[in-house]
Amino acid sequence: MCGRWIASLIFSVCAIYAQQKPAFEVASVRPAAPLDQAKIAVLIKSGGKLPVGPHVDSRRAEYLYMTLHNLVEVAWGVQPYQVEGPDWMAVERFDIVATLPPGASKKDAPKMLQSLLEDRFGLVAHQATVERPVLGLLVGKGGLKLKKSSGTPVPIDEKSPLAPGELTVDGHDGQIRIRIDAAKNSSLMNYGSKGMVTRSDNPFTRSVHLEFSMATMNGLAEMLSGVFTQLPGGIGRQIVDMTGTDGYYDATLDVALSDMSAAPKSGETDNAPEANKALPLTEAVQELGLKLESRTAPVSQFIIDHVEKTPTGN
Repeated sequence: MCGRWIASLIFSVCAIYAQQKPAFEVASVRPAAPLDQAKIAVLIKSGGKLPVGPHVDSRRAEYLYMTLHNLVEVAWGVQPYQVEGPDWMAVERFDIVATLPPGASKKDAPKMLQSLLEDRFGLVAHQATVERPVLGLLVGKGGLKLKKSSGTPVPIDEKSPLAPGELTVDGHDGQIRIRIDAAKNSSLMNYGSKGMVTRSDNPFTRSVHLEFSMATMNGLAEMLSGVFTQLPGGIGRQIVDMTGTDGYYDATLDVALSDMSAAPKSGETDNAPEANKALPLTEAVQELGLKLESRTAPVSQFIIDHVEKTPTGN
């Protein structure tokens, strides 16, 4: 009798959990089509919703042209360097379009995405804190040479209309607003309370020009991690703020990518005038009175134990 009672209790608890498990009302998962570059070019000029990345409101959730690696980052709120899984997870791309159930809000979407990945891709994972090599961002011997910002960053009001030519995508901690200047091969990314960064790529000199505005030291480290872990041949290590410094700063970096990427292609040269001021990242930060040192630090890792390449049917 006791055994039956325990079995019945376990079944009831599982049934309640299943009912409470957050889930989209309906969702479709499909392989993503190649991006239409002509449409992207028109969108960059006119502004609007970027047809890649997450876009969620209180009724609809879209995750467009995203890899499973990207989707895990959004669902569990982790950074790219925290996810350990098969290499193909960063290659295959999907479009997910889902409807949130009545009464749900945007903040419920990540857990619903978790349920979808578990149900449709059979994803099984666990989290563990392990010692990993990182790059510690520290104050150099001569002290900081950064310019203190005259202002403070303003959080983004997601209900405010987009400015002409402005694009939007959802980030880990809120909306990111983007302006792209295709003619100059540059983009301005507004992270709201974390500050802003303007990035200009020069494919001929294999360098990138970065201008940070109203950034905290933690934000500076996070933005640098984002830039250099996503580039082909990037440093692949988290940059951790170890300066112990508060305040908001403006900073400019000209970083050579030659030590992270393949040899220059035909017609490209490091002797162009623009390349003269570009330095490897470890040297470029020294111009700001900072330094990068190899350290180890406890990093929370999201480890994929099992995942299927093909999702179950819609």
